[in-house]
Amino acid sequence: MNQISQDQIGQARILVVGDMMLDRYWFGDVERIRRSAGTGRPDQAQRRAPGRRRNVARNSAALGAQVGMLGVVGDDEPGRTIESLLSACKVQPFLHRDASVNTTIKLRVLAHQQQLLRVDFENPPAHEVLLSVLDGFQELAKQYEVIVLSDYGKGGLTHVGRMVEAGRAAGRMVLVDPKGDDYSRYRGATLITPNRAEIRRVVGAWKSEQDLTARAQNLRRDLQLEALLLTRSEEGMTLYTEAEVLHVSAQAREVYDVSGAGDTVIATLATMLAAGVPLKQAVQFANRAGAIVVGKLGTAVVSYQELFGNAG
Repeated sequence: MNQISQDQIGQARILVVGDMMLDRYWFGDVERIRRSAGTGRPDQAQRRAPGRRRNVARNSAALGAQVGMLGVVGDDEPGRTIESLLSACKVQPFLHRDASVNTTIKLRVLAHQQQLLRVDFENPPAHEVLLSVLDGFQELAKQYEVIVLSDYGKGGLTHVGRMVEAGRAAGRMVLVDPKGDDYSRYRGATLITPNRAEIRRVVGAWKSEQDLTARAQNLRRDLQLEALLLTRSEEGMTLYTEAEVLHVSAQAREVYDVSGAGDTVIATLATMLAAGVPLKQAVQFANRAGAIVVGKLGTAVVSYQELFGNAG
């Protein structure tokens, strides 16, 4: 693969739109674990807030791209924390505050690098605020080459179909990380990036690679997508376009934590495309970035130096 310079990536402009969440972690030692229940009590727990659901934006910014993040938060401390965390990661926050909701929080309790418990605190934003997000999106879409719609099914992308339409009308590439079993709302996007479990819910179980290809291509054509990138964990990833089917094998390495790997893949893909890299080569870089990030704990990011070495 050709080397992509830091200056080239530095010109890339990416807008990430999605459900805003704050991940909080309690870390500690497990004093005892009951074998029958598989539970434990964390001792001397400490809390931090890495804010996982800004992870797509963090990954693009870590590579050196210019990134904006659009979404809804509550008028509360977690919402202000998300804003400060975005700024600290050199991501431009475009946050709409909804006083009627609390910012979504996912609280994880971990010990010895294992998750013992997760508790979610969430409620969907108001319809009026979502309309204001749509209005803001239509203006911001003019300023970015690539748009990533990161759907976590929490209500922040209620108007995703109109966003796809507006983004494409503005001549932008629109990439979607899909959720749920109704992909019709993503119709007309440039590319979607489902994983194996996600696409199975939409096209059903397949009996062979040939059967999978037929189902994936039928879905891509039905949704009028330019491409569909299926992420397949230890099997690598497969790119489906009208011209061809390209399979990229997983790069062998120790898998430490798969949290956020999909975010890294779509973020790297968006960054490369915004930097003018052809799709097939961008997929190769995304595959490499995914292999790097699963060797790290938590929702980590991949830097330019890790992806390309010290050249650039």
